[in-house]
Amino acid sequence: MKTKLSAVAVSVFAASVALTACGEPNQDTEEPAEDPAAQDEQTETANGDFNDADVAYVSGMIVHHEQAVEMSDILLQTDDADPEVAALAEDIRAAQQPEIEQMQSWLETWGHEPDGDGDHGDMLDDGGHDGMMSEEDLADLESAEGDEASRLFLDQMIIHHEGAVSMAEDHLDAGQNPEALELSENVISDQSAEIEEMEEMRDSL
Repeated sequence: MKTKLSAVAVSVFAASVALTACGEPNQDTEEPAEDPAAQDEQTETANGDFNDADVAYVSGMIVHHEQAVEMSDILLQTDDADPEVAALAEDIRAAQQPEIEQMQSWLETWGHEPDGDGDHGDMLDDGGHDGMMSEEDLADLESAEGDEASRLFLDQMIIHHEGAVSMAEDHLDAGQNPEALELSENVISDQSAEIEEMEEMRDSL
């Protein structure tokens, strides 16, 4: 009797082990590892998903950002500029320079060469286009000093930011590339907040 019970126990244990072993392969197949090639294909698809509105927007915003960086550089080289305004100029330059490089890489990926400095005279000749300053506006900023320079910088940058927000809103309606559309959303959010900040600074100077 004792021998029979032992034999039954061994049989049950063996069956349990066999069932457990059979279950393991099924668990492994439930969550297959992601295929790196598939991930690369998804990335290429996202990068390649663009239209003419994306190209026009990114090309224009590169030029727009470049002028914001130039205006910030001018203010930061001005003697006796208001410290808060100077700090804002630093922030604008630090935020927009990396975005310029990012947008240039998008254009290259899309098969479009970014315009070099000096190739965007149409946006600079008269100023006012999408908030762009004219060469005369930049010369006025460069010749100003102290609080006058700080006030002029804020006045010009508020107009400049308003132009960027308008460009971004138009792009959201017409663009297609997910990354470029996300940038537009960030431009609207960040620069709208900076417009409010600059208006408060302007009132206190």
